[in-house]
Amino acid sequence: MPELPPEGQPSRLRRALAAAGRVATAPVRGAAYLVGSARAHQHFFLPVLNGALGDQLAARYDPRALRMSFRVDGHDVSVAALGLRAPRQQTVVFLHGLMGDEQIWQTGFADAPDYRRYGPRLAAEAGVRALYIRFNSGLHLSENGRELNCLLSELATAYPDALGKLVLVGHSMGGLIIRSAGYYGSSGGQLEVKSEPLKTPEPNAKEPGQPLTINSHLLTEGAPWLAHLRAVFLLGTPNDGSWLEQNSHFAAHLLKRIDLFPTRFLSNALNQRSNGIKDLRRSILVDEDWQDAHADDLAPPRTAVPLLPGVAYHLLMGSWLKTNRPAALRQYFGDGLVSRGSAQGADIFGNEAALPPGTSVRTAEFQQQHHSGLLTHPEVYQYLKHWI
Repeated sequence: MPELPPEGQPSRLRRALAAAGRVATAPVRGAAYLVGSARAHQHFFLPVLNGALGDQLAARYDPRALRMSFRVDGHDVSVAALGLRAPRQQTVVFLHGLMGDEQIWQTGFADAPDYRRYGPRLAAEAGVRALYIRFNSGLHLSENGRELNCLLSELATAYPDALGKLVLVGHSMGGLIIRSAGYYGSSGGQLEVKSEPLKTPEPNAKEPGQPLTINSHLLTEGAPWLAHLRAVFLLGTPNDGSWLEQNSHFAAHLLKRIDLFPTRFLSNALNQRSNGIKDLRRSILVDEDWQDAHADDLAPPRTAVPLLPGVAYHLLMGSWLKTNRPAALRQYFGDGLVSRGSAQGADIFGNEAALPPGTSVRTAEFQQQHHSGLLTHPEVYQYLKHWI
């Protein structure tokens, strides 16, 4: 007699038929997954396109070229339409990185249904006002920096009573644009320090919110948002450039020097990447540097953008490789896209004796975390919640 399967277990025939069914329906299930994934990520199409070719789109006034704007529920929103009401509420403004958008701070395709990322969680648990900005990451960093300075100035002008302490959080390229905006907001790095503090309303027991203490070191007429600025968080920001873009530039330069038809073709193809990507080679934050005649040299000039006085800077970085890997290798690859040395920005952030008045710098490294993992890491969130 044939051996019967143990009670409660399917027979071999049923298992074989089930396996055959799974194989037969695999293409359908795979296609359904791809369609679902594409729908969930369709908001990324324009940011990715702009990150790769955004400067070219903007140059020919292509309607697909993104413009820097605050974003609410997936739509561009003017400053006037934000309708900020709560008096002197601490406000956190989030800026994404290359080829990203504002949704990386809020939700993700693989997130659990009830999972909230940094922006919504901080709003709910820390009582801050979370604002999100989307921009064309294919433009020069300095172009976006100047635009951010104008946008934040408009925000501070429109809501002088609603805007309390201001905190800026930038991931990767977003952190560089924050630094560039500070440069242009402070009149090209030259601050007019005023000794007289701005008079603020006395705290009213009937009104919510805390009294605002103005940062008098950054009290400038041209950029009123600087007077509110208290902290800047840079997550995986290549303050001294990206090794990946440095290698891309070197490869394009070498292929061009070989000067054969195939190598010229490859060099020209590599050089079609956007100005925003090219600026990441040395983290060029001011117009004069990319306009310089030697901007494409292997060692181009770079203007040092100073830190802002009275601001707390937080450098958060990931370490992608395991701790048993050689230290030099872990230092070079960093979070996979940004080296540890670049994230630390030793030239600007490393000299404590040269820090402006009231400025502080803190660093935190998160082990076995890649570049995008810094956007969802629970320890990164706890750090933000603690220091914000």
